[in-house]
Amino acid sequence: MLSKDFDFEKSIKELENIANSLENEQISLDESIALFEKGVKLSKDCSEYLENAKQKIVMLAQKESEDND
Repeated sequence: MLSKDFDFEKSIKELENIANSLENEQISLDESIALFEKGVKLSKDCSEYLENAKQKIVMLAQKESEDND
């Protein structure tokens, strides 16, 4: 469950930064693993956020369709 203060855009930016760090920086294996773990969590949170948004859109579209019948 996402917290109420979840910021999708900030999370995407952080994922981009993590990917860049893993691709371009000379970091230790431990740091790489920690960044990867953080990236996996952010990715799951973003996916959950998008799924919730999709469900809201579907519900609104259905309600709109019912109201127009």
